[in-house]
Amino acid sequence: MKNQKYNDGELAKLDIMIDKKMVENLSIMSKNSGLAVEDIVVIALKRYESSHADYMRVVPELD
Repeated sequence: MKNQKYNDGELAKLDIMIDKKMVENLSIMSKNSGLAVEDIVVIALKRYESSHADYMRVVPELD
């Protein structure tokens, strides 16, 4: 998993304000996992996006 590319394609900068404790936790997770903070954020957002497809107005198809 550590050698997987999470930020594929064209990149764009996102400047946001979030809870200071979350920023500290991201730094700790990055140091302990060897993953970049950016990769951890992308992983979390992709998981959130897949769990909330309705926010994207996407309806999953069932077989």
